[in-house]
Amino acid sequence: MRNLALFWAAIAMLVLGACAQKPQADAPSRQATGKEEIMKLTSPAFAYGQRIPRKYTCDDRDISPPLQWEGAPAATESFALIMDDPDAPVGTWDHWLIFDIPAGTNSLPEAVPTDPTLADGSVQGLNSWRRTGYGGPCPPRGEHRYFFRLYALDTQLKLGPNTDKGRLKKAMEGHILAQAELMGVYSR
Repeated sequence: MRNLALFWAAIAMLVLGACAQKPQADAPSRQATGKEEIMKLTSPAFAYGQRIPRKYTCDDRDISPPLQWEGAPAATESFALIMDDPDAPVGTWDHWLIFDIPAGTNSLPEAVPTDPTLADGSVQGLNSWRRTGYGGPCPPRGEHRYFFRLYALDTQLKLGPNTDKGRLKKAMEGHILAQAELMGVYSR
């Protein structure tokens, strides 16, 4: 009888130990819903899932839309933004890479110049057209989704303007503090 009681006591301790460790595995999701702010990326030009206005596409002025964000972690040293189209027939098409955006920044204006390096020190990498700066939606057919992903980083990346998305993402590894996403659609 005593051995059976010890057996059940050991089982109970294992179950309680496993339950006690489960919240640690869920800690990131608890943090996101706690007192800390969640980083948000928005645009006054379109809401998440809505159509991107024509002037931001290759069918019109092909200028970057205005973007705003909030809720960046206090330890943020810089931001990086990647805009891409996963629905392109040739695979994901990169439309815009901009990084080393200063930590105190909380927006990008409409029509960011396509210069490789901007006055505030931000750097623009190579899109899939092998050009620096923004290249707007230009789908060959059908409706495509365009993702703007903003990353709060704990460092400056100090990469040059010839950086492509693969190199940018590799440099960001281990430095992402928070991420926000805005998605718009466009069809011709």
